[in-house]
Amino acid sequence: MLCERRVIDYQMGVLVFLLLPAIFAKMNKTPITLDLCLNILLGVSVGDALGVPVEFKSRSEISKKPVEDMIGFGTHHVPPGTFSDDSSLTFCLAEALVFGYDLNKIAQNFINWRYSNYWTATNVVFDIGITTQQSIDRLKTGVRPDLAGEFDVYSNGNGSLMRILPLIVYIKDKPIDERYGIIRQVSSITHGHIRSTIACFYYLEFALGLLGGLGKFEIYKNLQNTIPGFLDSLSINPDEKNLFYKLLIDRIDLISEDQINSSGYVLHTLEASIWCLLTTNNYKDAILAAVNLGWDTDTTGAVTGGLAGMLYGHKTIPKNWTDQLARRADIENLALRLSNAYSDTD
Repeated sequence: MLCERRVIDYQMGVLVFLLLPAIFAKMNKTPITLDLCLNILLGVSVGDALGVPVEFKSRSEISKKPVEDMIGFGTHHVPPGTFSDDSSLTFCLAEALVFGYDLNKIAQNFINWRYSNYWTATNVVFDIGITTQQSIDRLKTGVRPDLAGEFDVYSNGNGSLMRILPLIVYIKDKPIDERYGIIRQVSSITHGHIRSTIACFYYLEFALGLLGGLGKFEIYKNLQNTIPGFLDSLSINPDEKNLFYKLLIDRIDLISEDQINSSGYVLHTLEASIWCLLTTNNYKDAILAAVNLGWDTDTTGAVTGGLAGMLYGHKTIPKNWTDQLARRADIENLALRLSNAYSDTD
């Protein structure tokens, strides 16, 4: 009887192993819904808008009067609910994806934003990073989109990370190497260095886990098991991988706030967003934690907000915040069109 049981257990194990690819494939076939697109677009833009009034203020300065609600004016002297370049470029990417994946269309939308105020909150571009500005100028002269971004190691601002999240609707069912290649193309429109690509890749792999219904700590652990090996398979400089130590090896959720940086450096923004997500339990607290870190508050809020929106859902965002959000009806319409464009994809 014992031998028979072992044979049966072995046979079941083999069967499960053989079925795993099909099981994972089914898990990845998560439908693109209106709620999902709203989670992404509202999650990013509300987080962005909360951070706009205190952008560039230090953590110590903000700590004297922490952000607790949607406020206005401040750094850029704009009304409450005004989103910045983070959300505008996110919407530009989403708008392009409505019509399929076309790198030239994405690039043209970026040009239209910078020089025709496309998808701005108040019909004016009031915030733009130097690297993004230079890259869009190159796009305007006809440089190929995937070659327009800066490839210099000192051009690793967070300008591609802040806008990358809508790409999840297009890449979610693709193999990991194809996902990575597409992410690199879209990042390289403005930020071509490998470090920015890895940051965007990690962020979207985290989002993919949320899309599959996994818990945030389960995702964090899974990525520590999968991403290092994948990066090794690409023969990426080990020094680049090692820079992501806090995410790929350490326990970032156990790190104290004073060890979390919140500058405009892409790695700082990624680390801060994951830290805020893992150390809080709802959208509101995650975003307030992000904004109150100081410095690049709108981008830290936006990047954190995208994942928090996916994790907790747009309906958990305080109504007072969404009610004040600029162009809310337009954002909701974009979410509807994006979900319609991908709801029937196989």
